[in-house]
Amino acid sequence: MSYKHYLLLFNILQLSSQGHTQTEIATILHVTQSTINKDLAYFRKQALENLQHHIHEKFPEEYQRCMIGMKLNLKETLEIAESTSDPKVKLQSRAIANDCYKYIMDLTTNGVVITDALKYVQGKLDHLNNQEKKLLQDIKEEKEDTEYVDVDPQTETQTHNGIF
Repeated sequence: MSYKHYLLLFNILQLSSQGHTQTEIATILHVTQSTINKDLAYFRKQALENLQHHIHEKFPEEYQRCMIGMKLNLKETLEIAESTSDPKVKLQSRAIANDCYKYIMDLTTNGVVITDALKYVQGKLDHLNNQEKKLLQDIKEEKEDTEYVDVDPQTETQTHNGIF
């Protein structure tokens, strides 16, 4: 990707994040609206891929760290509760252990949220791919239409491929 195209993409993203419409962005940057539409579709696709990478790669690792950390906290808290003779420390340790159990249960049972998020991201990615295919088909058809119709400069009538 050239520096000029990268700069255009950056400007499109910046103007879009400021709330400008595609038409306004095209006017400001002196490019076609189809260019803006194509580049914004590219950004949406990149965002979905980044989110999918985060959900598939980063989240499981963080989830595992949290689960191990909570189990270690639970173990140490229960050891403190068992080893002390001070009733106040024992109660505080048990209260912390209860919190650890709650957090572990939340981490264990909120897997449904993750599954739903994965399905959502995959659905959006499929939708985006379909939109991209449709956009490319529309561009191809538009290009074919403009190549097919010619205007005879002498009679100012339309001819098809210069045959008639």
